[in-house]
Amino acid sequence: MSRLTVPIRPHPSAPVWPATIAALPLAFGPLAVWLASAGLPRWEQMWLLAGSIYAGCKWLTWRQASPMAAITPAWRSWAYLFAWPGMDAAAFLDMGQRSVGPAPAEYLLCGANAILGAGLVWLASSNAALAWPLAAPWLGLLGIGLLLHCGLFHGLSIVWRRAGVSAPPIMRWPICATSIADFWGRRWNLAFRELANRYVYRPLTGHTGPTTALLLSFVASGLIHDLVISLPAGAGFGQPTLYFLLQAAGILVEHSRIGRRCGLGRGLGGRLFAAVVVVAPLALLFHGPFLNRIMLPMLRAIAGL
Repeated sequence: MSRLTVPIRPHPSAPVWPATIAALPLAFGPLAVWLASAGLPRWEQMWLLAGSIYAGCKWLTWRQASPMAAITPAWRSWAYLFAWPGMDAAAFLDMGQRSVGPAPAEYLLCGANAILGAGLVWLASSNAALAWPLAAPWLGLLGIGLLLHCGLFHGLSIVWRRAGVSAPPIMRWPICATSIADFWGRRWNLAFRELANRYVYRPLTGHTGPTTALLLSFVASGLIHDLVISLPAGAGFGQPTLYFLLQAAGILVEHSRIGRRCGLGRGLGGRLFAAVVVVAPLALLFHGPFLNRIMLPMLRAIAGL
């Protein structure tokens, strides 16, 4: 197995809807939302675009797992579509799968993340924080990430795993990543990782090889983030894509002969290298126009509540 591949459990259900048909809502939904949202505040356009992409991905994955959906209770499909952010429909719908129950510490961690995230969003939207326009958006982004990804979404994982459903957390201690590949492949937003692997990386690997497939997977991720971040901001186009290309380049360096000789991908050196590559260029992903035209007005709107 290539060093660039990440083993993914095979899906037990073969898709019955061609991906080109099942993906039509994903292809045209964002366009319809963008046209319909003209005149709305930019931050509302961003959330609507993100929601349309998310809904299209949920529909695509559910339709392609339709053989599994056909033999499970209808409530399970509704739960997957509306009460679970993960993208592994086959696992969620499989009545025969059982997930490991949540550890007691998870309840405390989930609650602490949600409370801390909500507190940071509140702080970022305060008059004192908004007086520092360079700091408030970053504080708000951190708060939203903790509140949603590490709080609410983890809470849903706990609920479903207690019910015996295969719904592992989509965030798995990203701060503990030992490499860039570990961060993006096994720890950060595994719902998006599932989509990238299933619909970009794995189909392309046999045609282009793992290196090109890896690069194209990160390009796809960058373009999606450009759509959600740069389009409503009206500027900064290409910067999110450049950020994800840097991530792909970092993984290639980790797996190069020089990278392995320098100890990248493991130990303290691997952790430091991953932290620098992931964090240092974040200003490309969340660029100035996004912070000024979307995050600051959104925080002011929250303050108005």
